[in-house]
Amino acid sequence: MRFAVLGAGAIGAYVGAALARGGSDVTLIARGDHLRAMQTFGVRVESPRGDFTIGVPATSDFAAIAEADVIFLGLKANGLPGVAPELANVLSPDAVVIGAQNGIPWWYFQRHGGRLDGHQLHSVDPGGAVSRAIGPDNVVGCVIYCSTELAAPGVVRHVEGTRFAIGTPSGEVSEECREISAAFAAGGLKCPIAPNLREHIWLKLIGNAAFNPITTITRTTMGDLARSSSAIACVRAVMEECAAVAGALGVELPVSIERRIEGALAVGDHRTSMLLDCEAGKPLELDCMTGAIIEIAELVSVPVPTVRTLHTLTNAVGELRAQFT
Repeated sequence: MRFAVLGAGAIGAYVGAALARGGSDVTLIARGDHLRAMQTFGVRVESPRGDFTIGVPATSDFAAIAEADVIFLGLKANGLPGVAPELANVLSPDAVVIGAQNGIPWWYFQRHGGRLDGHQLHSVDPGGAVSRAIGPDNVVGCVIYCSTELAAPGVVRHVEGTRFAIGTPSGEVSEECREISAAFAAGGLKCPIAPNLREHIWLKLIGNAAFNPITTITRTTMGDLARSSSAIACVRAVMEECAAVAGALGVELPVSIERRIEGALAVGDHRTSMLLDCEAGKPLELDCMTGAIIEIAELVSVPVPTVRTLHTLTNAVGELRAQFT
């Protein structure tokens, strides 16, 4: 299997380096100083599991995708619509695309069944550009349980976690999923195939939808939130509303809300990705999280007042930050 990683930032470069270390043919697609560093020095991974450096072909040319059997999308969800037309021009009809974004993915209702089967979510795929570029038969979804950050151009700091749960929109365990899982495992990553991937999506999302916006609004770490009963009350309200929306779609979460909160707060003084993006002046990854939850809630007639308020306030933080930076 030939892999291409589109958006080889922290998580993408980590995955690409692991795959290459396991013997897979991999090309990284990136830009800027990070690309130049990888081209010159390879990818340096600093990890509690052991540091290593490996040379991996890297380019800024989308044409590299045309030769790949599997494309791992390392871009954030809000970056996908902008690259979708170019992706459509080079994507092989038989290629498998691993969508590994946070939040509700563009393909969520593809092969879903029921009255919402095939419904296009405007919040994550405005205008349908991503859905047109990547058909449902080409999709393998992915929920990432792994934390990485760019320590410097070409240098990835692996913080924790090595699990990448994958699955198809239909829930079928395809041969492509088996081959991808084996390639990830050869590189030292855990890659279980989940027939119920939407359950994984919601379990991760209820945490992201609560903790990311709240830490961004309050400019605090997860450890700070743990010391505020008011903040935790807000977290709990968001999670309860999200769980109600998931339940209306037939998804029952395998972990209680209290356990989910306890597990998240155990990370201590961790700064969420949304807070880091806000501080760096980057666009906030809101639409695929709270935005998508609000859109789906309207479809299934579930009230989500806390999520709506949080979404509006976090948008305001992003707008005001942009005004003064």
